[in-house]
Amino acid sequence: MSCKHGLKRLSIFVDGNNMFYAQQKNGWFFDPKRVLEYFLTKDGGATLVNAFWYTGLKDPQDQRGFRDALISLGYTVRTKILKEYYDDNSGRYSQKANLDIEIAIDMFNTVDQYDEVVLFSGDGDFERAIELLRSKSTHITVVSTEGMIARELRNATDCYIDLNKVRKYIEKD
Repeated sequence: MSCKHGLKRLSIFVDGNNMFYAQQKNGWFFDPKRVLEYFLTKDGGATLVNAFWYTGLKDPQDQRGFRDALISLGYTVRTKILKEYYDDNSGRYSQKANLDIEIAIDMFNTVDQYDEVVLFSGDGDFERAIELLRSKSTHITVVSTEGMIARELRNATDCYIDLNKVRKYIEKD
């Protein structure tokens, strides 16, 4: 599984809620600007075609400053209002936005624009989408963290990068 790749047109997809929990688990947070800088310059450089950030919101004004900052950095921000679910196992209510379908749609809607994808998520639901993109000769890198990446997703990707391995390049100051 090679993480070096020579193709130059790059799209980045960030599953914001999944990555929030991964960062919380690791005890540090990444800087969205440094993420773009790192992936655009590693392995000889790339041209950023698209950068998408997906996040669930408590209400339409939730995370307004953060979303505005992402947009000013060049991210397209996709949001969905959180829905409350009852978890039979824990006996508690939890909130979830579930933007997986939006991520997959954007990946396939823009597939002709890029050669390489960096997906920040550990969600196994992306396994089939990743397999289909790879069948179109797209190079896929998945960024997540140990204990939070589904085995199916890790097996489907060309390259897996643990967040902690790139921490010094992308951590928020």
